[in-house]
Amino acid sequence: MSEIGHNSDIENVAAAELRQFIECIERLNDEGKAINEDKAEKFGEMKGRGYDVKAVKRIIRDRAKDTQQRLEEESIYETYKAALGMD
Repeated sequence: MSEIGHNSDIENVAAAELRQFIECIERLNDEGKAINEDKAEKFGEMKGRGYDVKAVKRIIRDRAKDTQQRLEEESIYETYKAALGMD
């Protein structure tokens, strides 16, 4: 095989691989959009039933954190509030 043909084959393989990566990421983006739409729908349902969505989102964020990390953040938050006279 000539050097030119060999390089062309490598470029074709690289282009095909790149296309696969991009298409996979695009599919994942589409799935993420669908999930975000589902989440927005659930938050809408919660709001309609009288739940405070901001509080729920904070709880979800807190539950995702390590307990120690969450406690440290809460301690700092309370310290800052106290320093500003927000008790």
